[in-house]
Amino acid sequence: MNAFEVNALKPALIFTDHLTLDKEFIVLGKGFPVTQELINELKLWGFASVSCDGSIDDETQDKDIINRSSADIILETQQEEEQKAKERAQKASQFNDSLKDATKVIQTLNTESSRLEMAHKVYKNYSDYIESLYTRYATHKEIDKEQLRSVVQELISFVRENRRFVLRINPRAEQTDKKFLVNHAMRSTVIALTIGTRLRLQFAQMIELGQACILHEIGMLRLPPQLYITDKKLQPQEKAKLASHPILGYELLKEAGFALPIQRAVLEHHEKENGSGYPRHITSEDISTYAKIISVACAFEAITAPRHYRSARPKYEAMLEILRNLNKQYDENVIKALLYSFSIFPIGVYVYLANGKIAQITDTNPEDPKHPVAQILGEKAADGDPRTVDTDEGSNKVVRVLNQQEVSDVLKSLGMEED
Repeated sequence: MNAFEVNALKPALIFTDHLTLDKEFIVLGKGFPVTQELINELKLWGFASVSCDGSIDDETQDKDIINRSSADIILETQQEEEQKAKERAQKASQFNDSLKDATKVIQTLNTESSRLEMAHKVYKNYSDYIESLYTRYATHKEIDKEQLRSVVQELISFVRENRRFVLRINPRAEQTDKKFLVNHAMRSTVIALTIGTRLRLQFAQMIELGQACILHEIGMLRLPPQLYITDKKLQPQEKAKLASHPILGYELLKEAGFALPIQRAVLEHHEKENGSGYPRHITSEDISTYAKIISVACAFEAITAPRHYRSARPKYEAMLEILRNLNKQYDENVIKALLYSFSIFPIGVYVYLANGKIAQITDTNPEDPKHPVAQILGEKAADGDPRTVDTDEGSNKVVRVLNQQEVSDVLKSLGMEED
């Protein structure tokens, strides 16, 4: 990895590999010219140097740039960008078709385990898409709005039709690496769309909600990564800078021409019902519906996902904390939708029943969030799938939720892996 001083960078220089910060965060893609805007931003962020596995392309050092006219360079750049745009559109179409086909395939699979496995694969494809979207913006300041809208449409169908599988996918330790924003955006969006479905939002509203939730943290990309990927206590000035990300996200979505409801959701997703949120400290009546949903989805995700500085907490604890709604931070209707979507014992948790059996919650009871559907571990139904029961106040009553160590021990004894 070679280091290059920011003060030595010049517009139009091209590097033979990605230009990065902290050996992870890409600031300029391979083969793209340095711009004065990029140099100014690096200086504004306080970076003295950048890294690259390659070097400066010799042809861009001096002679090639001097000998060619600006018009020729601009024309070639336009032609290259047009060709790349066509290629991206073709790949986007193929990607959307593959997602649609994969979602249909899940419904045709015969066993519970095979459907869960396929749901994992499709889920990862959506995560990969979000990663590519964030990377594209970080390196080129571009967001393909049409592709995003199309992907969200397919994601809505995927979540609706496979909710009981998707909500069982648990976050891994990868949440703490450089994909933190991607993983947070993906999980929060699944939760937000699940809440939106319960609230009976119209399909057009669901598409806007999905786009807003995927993009709600994109303003972070205009901040130094060490502000949000750190286990160190931030200084007041650093906290203030980090708290500017909703405004930065709002501004970039406005520049990109996104619909106002999407812009507002990104701007307001950290606002609280009681006015204690930021950046504008507005209260319930002034906060958009999408922002209220994203606020609850993000809170639930944040509690149940591991971070650099702490382990994940159980979904059951997360549900209880949200239900308490300390100081009335969240919208009560959104909380109720979360409860009925996940149940008091959320989908994916492992529980101990009154009859002494261990089970995993796999679905909700739409009429009673206290008594979800549970899958008995180690037992099969007549069709070969795991046996499921409706929990109740009798022998199938949920006595308690298993802690992480108990879950690991039980699954290990049964030769199973956690979802």
